[in-house]
Amino acid sequence: MSNWRLAPTRVGVLGTGEVGRRLAGGFSSRGHDVMIGSRDPGQPELGEWLAADGAGIEAGTFAETAAHGDLLVLAVLGNAAEQAIADAGTERFAGKVVIDATNPLDASGGFPPKLSISGEDSLGERVQRALPDARVVKAFNTIGNPYFVDPSFAEGLPTMLIAGDHDDAKRTVDDIVADFGWPEAIDIGGIEGSRELEAICIAWVKIGGARGAWDHGFKVLAG
Repeated sequence: MSNWRLAPTRVGVLGTGEVGRRLAGGFSSRGHDVMIGSRDPGQPELGEWLAADGAGIEAGTFAETAAHGDLLVLAVLGNAAEQAIADAGTERFAGKVVIDATNPLDASGGFPPKLSISGEDSLGERVQRALPDARVVKAFNTIGNPYFVDPSFAEGLPTMLIAGDHDDAKRTVDDIVADFGWPEAIDIGGIEGSRELEAICIAWVKIGGARGAWDHGFKVLAG
């Protein structure tokens, strides 16, 4: 019997880039039944990963992955998120916790990127609007993917910030954050908090560009 806070469950991760692979591997390492989703699940690069670091993880289409998971993770490129949801079928998300790990980045003007959605809206809010019967929680978007699971920092662990409209879903995500080796997540409020969390990603990128390194995060200190 494991000591993990989140009981073994079926997890679907939509997105096979570095973010998706790292999160899928984290869930698999904690004993969950994981499928990772792609528009082309037969791509050779994905097959190589599944045969090595991704051993034990299944691959499927977006629709198959959304159907597989009782808990879902959105880990595609931010500007492809709404199309990935449509491709998967919104009905397959109904009643489920959906972790939105995306950022709507616009790199058309070079480095650093800008947000393609800002002001009085955010991608997190758009994801929740696209999935009215799901419980969306923005998380894992303000830290580099090598540190998602078993993070190690020379000066102590940063803070995982989350936002969402559903308290039960945020408790589930806090359990996941703890299982992945983080301190308790800080809840900044409703899904509209994605506006700030997505902006924090831009600050994180600018700091990385200035430092020439990406091993940093943001820490909330107790008063």
